[in-house]
Amino acid sequence: MVARVSTVAFLGVEVVEVDVQVQISPGLPAFSVVGLPDKAVAESRERVKSALHAIGLGLPAKRIVVNLAPADLLKEGSHFDLPIALGLLGAMEVLPAGEVAGYVALGELALDGRIAKAAGVLPAAIHASALEKGLICPAGQGGEAAWAEGIEILAPDTLLGLVNHFKGTQVLSPPAPAAQPLAGSGADLADIKGQETAKRALEIAAAGGHNLLMLGPPGAGKSMLAARLPGLLPPLTPAEALEVSMIHSVAGTLEDGKLLRRRPFRDPHHSASLPALVGGGLRARPGEISLAHLGVLFLDELPEFNRNVLESLRQPLETGQVAIARANAHVSYPARFQLVAAMNPCRCGHLDDPAQACSRAPRCAQDYQAKISGPLYDRIDLTVEVPALSAADLTLPPPAEGSETVAARVAAARHRQSERYAKAAEAGEVERAPRHNAEADGRLLEAVAAPEDSGRELLTQAAERLRLSARGYHRVLRVARTLADLEGEPAVRRPHIAEALSYRRVLPGR
Repeated sequence: MVARVSTVAFLGVEVVEVDVQVQISPGLPAFSVVGLPDKAVAESRERVKSALHAIGLGLPAKRIVVNLAPADLLKEGSHFDLPIALGLLGAMEVLPAGEVAGYVALGELALDGRIAKAAGVLPAAIHASALEKGLICPAGQGGEAAWAEGIEILAPDTLLGLVNHFKGTQVLSPPAPAAQPLAGSGADLADIKGQETAKRALEIAAAGGHNLLMLGPPGAGKSMLAARLPGLLPPLTPAEALEVSMIHSVAGTLEDGKLLRRRPFRDPHHSASLPALVGGGLRARPGEISLAHLGVLFLDELPEFNRNVLESLRQPLETGQVAIARANAHVSYPARFQLVAAMNPCRCGHLDDPAQACSRAPRCAQDYQAKISGPLYDRIDLTVEVPALSAADLTLPPPAEGSETVAARVAAARHRQSERYAKAAEAGEVERAPRHNAEADGRLLEAVAAPEDSGRELLTQAAERLRLSARGYHRVLRVARTLADLEGEPAVRRPHIAEALSYRRVLPGR
């Protein structure tokens, strides 16, 4: 007899059904796992045998074959432990094989029979719902799986508890959906004294989802400003929370099985490798740009990142996704992130201070800033200088406006954008409504951000004088549209174009 249990494999955030087939037949004692398993799956034999021994069961002295179908798909991860164990229990007639076959199972087994957490429970639950099957997952991730509607979810602590449930001697309570608390980051704009221009740029970036680069000497407050951006952004909508949490679930970074409610803020160190930032590696996993999906990716000390790492951001910044091609895998991950970067004007950081600048100025600034390519800089909507603060600035009283006040204006501007683009989608002007102005493109952008005559004239003159690319021209329009939304203006006027152009200046030393 062949016992069968359903589980899943992951190609990016895509879920692929895997059929676990277990056969116990006469022959020399052996336990084989076939179907292109990786090292973690092959080692599941020892974990499964120990877990069964812990609940008082031993494997028969026969030939045991576990086949993971489709056999030509690479199986990775320890979550195959639980479905293999359930298949064995079905083949040994400890559990009714027909009943176990009605579930999708995943989980790692400890040697004492406990069921440990596994990556990918949320997309597996949604996949099980589509198949009209139940889901068996670790107890710590039941709240994550409960967001999939209309399915039975079993979230046992141990393998013994699951066996008792199927035998009717114990009842597993259905888990309740769990979400992380909607709490602020604790960092408030009121903590930052001075830097009014940078605060204005930060508000614009938050309102329209624009990319931002802050340029200034060490200690000017660039990192402090970036850390306060999450407090200005609106929380994730339910659909967005599910989309973002699926990526974090596959990556295994969803804390306590709770869905994310606040937008991600990722700040990798400048020593991060290319696979760490964009994803991939021996076992393809989401990178920082995917973990920052619908949130913020903050790159401090931008020129210190490896050149290849920075250049790898160009395609995801345009398309909103990253495709990873490897010899053994070809996967894609969502990567619609907002880039916020900070950098010093030169290596020593004191280019504008003659008393502290090095003797190589301005040549040192040109060499340092040349580490950022023109095409990457062209994708940055807002560039703002963050000057050094004087002692007098630090003695000023706290600013009157804090994050709560600015966040209210940002929320109002985002609401205007969502209403506008929802109407455009209903009218059939676009297939999918953009979430904010930074995603508007093509005819839709020309329709919603068309400036008045005086503004169009200014933009045309500036585009010729500054030699703006087509991308740069459209990004100026997007920023101008956001400025109008912040003021509640239906049309883009000349002052909006002028302010948007002021953030589009060329870096010193270019």
